[in-house]
Amino acid sequence: AMDLAYVCEWEKTPKSNHCPSIPLVCAWSCRNLIAFTTDLRNEEEKDLTHMVHIIDTEHPWDVYSVNSGHAEVITCLEWDQSGSRLLSADADGHIKCWSMTNHLANSWENTVGSAVEGDPVVALSWLHNGVKLALHVEKSGASNFGEKFSRVKFSPSLTLFGGKPMEGWIAVTISGLVTVSLLKPNGQVLTSTESLCRLRCRVALADVAFTGGGNIVVATSDGSSSSPVQFYKVCVSVVNEKCKIDTEILPSLFMRCTTDPARKDKYPAITHLKFLARDMSEQVLLCASNQNSSIVECWSLRKEGLPVNNIFQQISPVVGDKQPMILKWRILSATNDLDRVSAVALPKLPISLTNTDLKVANDTKFFPGLGLALAFHDGSVHIVHRLSLQMMAVFYGSSSQRSVDEQTIKRQRTAAPLVYFKAMQLSWTSLALAGIDSHGKLSMLRISPSMGHVLDMNMSLRHLLFLLEYCMVTGYDWWDILLHVQPNMVQNLVEKLHEEYMRQNAALQQVLSTRIVAMKASLCKLSSSTIARVCDYHAKLFLIAISCTLKSLLRPHFLNTPDKSPGDRLTEICSKITDIDIDKVMINLKTEEFVLEMTTLQSLQQLIQWVGDFVLYLLASLPNQGSPVRPGHSFLRDGASLGMFRELMVVIRIWGLLKPSCLPVYTATSDTQDSMSLLFRLLTKLWLCCREENHITEPDDTLIDECCLLPSQLLIPNIDWLPINDGIISKLQNKQLVRLQFGKAPGLAGHTVSSQFDAFVRAPGQPKIDHLRRLHLGAYPTEECKSCTRCGCVTMLKSPNKVTAVKQWEQRWIKNCLCGGLWRRMPLSY
Repeated sequence: AMDLAYVCEWEKTPKSNHCPSIPLVCAWSCRNLIAFTTDLRNEEEKDLTHMVHIIDTEHPWDVYSVNSGHAEVITCLEWDQSGSRLLSADADGHIKCWSMTNHLANSWENTVGSAVEGDPVVALSWLHNGVKLALHVEKSGASNFGEKFSRVKFSPSLTLFGGKPMEGWIAVTISGLVTVSLLKPNGQVLTSTESLCRLRCRVALADVAFTGGGNIVVATSDGSSSSPVQFYKVCVSVVNEKCKIDTEILPSLFMRCTTDPARKDKYPAITHLKFLARDMSEQVLLCASNQNSSIVECWSLRKEGLPVNNIFQQISPVVGDKQPMILKWRILSATNDLDRVSAVALPKLPISLTNTDLKVANDTKFFPGLGLALAFHDGSVHIVHRLSLQMMAVFYGSSSQRSVDEQTIKRQRTAAPLVYFKAMQLSWTSLALAGIDSHGKLSMLRISPSMGHVLDMNMSLRHLLFLLEYCMVTGYDWWDILLHVQPNMVQNLVEKLHEEYMRQNAALQQVLSTRIVAMKASLCKLSSSTIARVCDYHAKLFLIAISCTLKSLLRPHFLNTPDKSPGDRLTEICSKITDIDIDKVMINLKTEEFVLEMTTLQSLQQLIQWVGDFVLYLLASLPNQGSPVRPGHSFLRDGASLGMFRELMVVIRIWGLLKPSCLPVYTATSDTQDSMSLLFRLLTKLWLCCREENHITEPDDTLIDECCLLPSQLLIPNIDWLPINDGIISKLQNKQLVRLQFGKAPGLAGHTVSSQFDAFVRAPGQPKIDHLRRLHLGAYPTEECKSCTRCGCVTMLKSPNKVTAVKQWEQRWIKNCLCGGLWRRMPLSY
């Protein structure tokens, strides 16, 4: 059910080394970035530096380590809902907000912050933005995404004018203070601090959750199991440009183990206190421990009717809604005695479950998001059901593999401390678990979608498909799902994903059109039989982006034009007029809508050249379509993509009349040949064969013969396909543990899937290319570059252009690559 995918550890250096901080914290973002802390000990000066490390799970060795600037140990780390900002808080009451510099996943800076001087922070959270999605596992077979994933009515913690959620964070300190910081649109921070209740007392543990009505609930404990766990409602508002905090006491609870006479003094300390989810303030998980063992309890807050004395019943009978109600904490489940718990990780999947309906939960007990993870001091990790606390899966670390009896005997003799996880986080789909152990080493565990139970292949595929759809709808990164995809599943998953996508309405399809292409590309990378299609999918993403950019440059000649834009009219006319002569198609368009400045047209030449080269490459490869699969193959049957190329060729033809130097350059054998007319004629013939998806016909012999002649008429260009991604995902398929070192890229070359790419990759020493600007960088680039963490696409960090049209093109991928992956800065020697 659980196995180690990879481990990454620090290199031991004589002068300074990383040691786990106490407490050690980590956080996992929806973009699959992991942040964690260590202390850097300098052996010469004997001082500690509190470090924050950020890694991308696909390149864990490429760690970005930053001196946090915190004077005291870091107690909390929290990602925001977009996964692009990180909060860190320390034992001196200082909170810092970290943001990406230039949208680079391996470059961060501290922008703003707040402080409650000298008061250690014990709990921290971003304010809720009001977006909540419910996952309906029982409806995973439904055809409509709206049925599987429904938007839940949920109010933001605080709203600006017009209902826009206000950004900010809330923290709880050890002395019982709650502090709220609001980020104003002008960049200023508005901070306010208030006591949780009049009688302030020590807060050893705390957690924050949100209610649907926009309130915040804070749970606190003084660390003693004989004391009650207190709950407070916190309301935040802005009055006269000042942040105002109101607090109210809610019902509290005593842990069940302290009320049981047999266990009254057995577990003196509460060591973990967590709400089951940030937006589920009615369910809380508590763990009480002694030196050697722990017990875990799950509690739920319910509305119960208050019994009314018979005397009052006779005077005024209570009926229906008039019965007085009271909120009361009830225990849902509790474990037996366990080994001492060292860390807890909660699922982030918002699975829709009735509050206490364990029957419903058990019906879907094989679904990964229903489990929470408990790590123990013996090195083992258990996944237990988040409501019933029943065991679902178990992982034994290297120090916990011996039998229990032998373990207890040997534990007394061995002086060496056991290695165990001090901090853990589940991924956003609960299919992976990251743990930082007592040596500061990062371990990545796979969690089986079937939770170790034997499910048929179809059920496992359905789980993976359901979670891929969830990532498609939410925009979350799906790296952790790919951990479980075997080569024999790829074809099936791609087909089923396409089927589900085609069932959605046209508007939703348009919204998700690029995301599904990126998803298919990342899946196809995992099988040697589909590896060539990866190039096709990335070319398709590039084509869609170019088409949107070039069409958006067209402007209607008169402002009071009909509702259709020039781009829409272009698509409509090109699909209606099936003439093979490019000039006859062009006559039907209003050419005045295509007038652009000469500098703009010239600046787009590289993109125009790619369109021309790709059309020529496709047509020249048509006669070889029966040979082993090669890049570009899927385009030959893709009517929609061929239609896009056809539209772009018409636009380019018109622009060529205005400025001939912007036209694609072809090396032709004849000076009199009109290369664009020839390519458009052949492209149209090919497009007519497959314009209707359900009635695809084979190209006739005449077309194939004409395409056979192309290499003798025009020089066929080499297409620059994407470089091999140097990530780790394809090396994890054989289920062998991969050992890595921070700061040291592994020598993972020679992998079977990667070797399939050899035909499409530039040899060392050949000129490198900017994949998105289509500019040659030379064999040894001098410009700083960035690469995509997912597809490996490379582009220059700084724009060499100042033309508005090119800036518009660059804005499309400034935050993310076209495939949705994050950017990371590359060394100059790449």
